[in-house]
Amino acid sequence: MPRVLLHTCCGPCAGHAVEELRRLGHDVTLCFSNSNLAPPEEYARRLEAARQLSVNLHAPLIEDPPDHAAWLEAVRGLENVPEGGERCRRCFEFSLRHVHRLAKEQGFDAFATTLTNSPHKSVPVIFAIGVEIDESRFLAIDFKKRAGFQRSATLAKECGLYRQNYCGCEFSLTAKR
Repeated sequence: MPRVLLHTCCGPCAGHAVEELRRLGHDVTLCFSNSNLAPPEEYARRLEAARQLSVNLHAPLIEDPPDHAAWLEAVRGLENVPEGGERCRRCFEFSLRHVHRLAKEQGFDAFATTLTNSPHKSVPVIFAIGVEIDESRFLAIDFKKRAGFQRSATLAKECGLYRQNYCGCEFSLTAKR
């Protein structure tokens, strides 16, 4: 059974992704790699939701320790760019490169991301980044398909997971207000 490291942006988005990857015959490990999250309390809430989902779905969880300073450097100069623009692309790339590195170091066959479950994220941009990083290991799966977003919302509710109301970085939080 191929081993997949699943970049987990948050617990709610990961539920259907785990089910879908298992349906496709993969052994799934969650990877919480989210250096973009701010403030620290938000990081803690989302990590706890990922831990809860991990327990409920019997999927191991790896936490990639956050490096918010490195993430800020990666998006420097793009702080005022609207959501969905170049800052988001760089953010996706930052996280996916971290997950790819962990996948290689720990012997996973492939990596994927729950970012494609969000109706607010550009799937073509995410796919392009994943393929650029490692075409042979990246699983380009749009987890919104097959009613994935709705299924994830149902699983999140059943598991009592915290559901956030903004993307995660301080810039998306400011834009939300």
